[in-house]
Formats: sequence, C-alpha cells, structure tokens
Amino acid sequence: MGGAGQQKPPDLPVFGGTERERTMPGLGQSLIPYGEMVERAMRGVVREALARVAADGLPGGHHFYLSFRTAADGVAVPGHLRASHPDETTIVLQHRFWGLEIAEDSFSVTLAFGGRHERLTIPFAALTAFVDPSVEFGLQFGRSDAANDAPEAAAPEEAPESEPRPATVVALDAFRKS
Repeated sequence: MGGAGQQKPPDLPVFGGTERERTMPGLGQSLIPYGEMVERAMRGVVREALARVAADGLPGGHHFYLSFRTAADGVAVPGHLRASHPDETTIVLQHRFWGLEIAEDSFSVTLAFGGRHERLTIPFAALTAFVDPSVEFGLQFGRSDAANDAPEAAAPEEAPESEPRPATVVALDAFRKS
C-alpha cells in the first residue's frame, strides 16, 4: 500500500511515561545539546532506511508508516491533503509508491490519491514518527504528551493485507529541556 490511509498507524508503546517522568535531571543545565544530537541521529536512521529502499526496494514484509507535520517548513503535499490534515498526517510506503528520492534534509515520493499520482516532499525535520511494523520498530520525534495519539492518515488507495503488530517506539522527549 503506498499512499495514505484512513486507518491510523499501529498502536505503539511509547517509552518514558509522562513528560515529568521523561525529564532527566541535569540535562536542562547541559551546555552540550544531547537531545538535539540524539534526534538528528535518529532522523538519520530514517534517512538511511529510506535510502536503502530507494536503491533496492522494500525487502520482505517491510513497510513504513511516516507521520509528519503537514504545515512544517519545506513540506510539499497536494492541497487536498493539507486541507483535510492541516496539522499532521501519516503516509504508508508499502506496495504503491514511486520515485522515492532521498536528499540530505528531505525525501520525495509519488503516491496515489484517489487514482491520481501526486508528488510529496517531506523534510526529515517535519517527521513526528517512523514505524516499520513488520519488525516492531519505531521512532517518535518531538511530540508533546498532548500529541501522543497517532494522527489519522489520509484516504487509502488500498487496504493493508494483514493487521500489523505493535512496534517499539523510542520517544526523544526524555532528552529535551522542560
């Protein structure tokens, strides 16, 4: 399934509990921006995974849910997608996607929406979550407790073949200043 869907990505456990439980003593005083460094590294994991798929295709049962802020700087999506999901949406890279291209700070892909092929460009900085349910792996980026509910995805081109298993998510809020 390429494109975006009305279903939500699989429910994912988020490590770290509440915002208060995720606050690490002393990090607020650090002159080294560890949280930013970790987030950049984790976005690099997404970049490398997408680069491998762009070069070799999706291996085995791998498929990706990518959630992102639709209003973030540099996001280029069809107007109807931005109108129906003005804050955040999720796309699925599985069977029906084309022309996946990876740049240093963003990726572009063509997806089908209502039978029309449309090009999206998404900066890695706009990502809020990355999930590969086939191996129970997920990353979550810069989300507050109020935004921990998974976003609804845009209209699907086709239904998933099977129910994905929950994935493990690593939340970065533990490394952020309060």
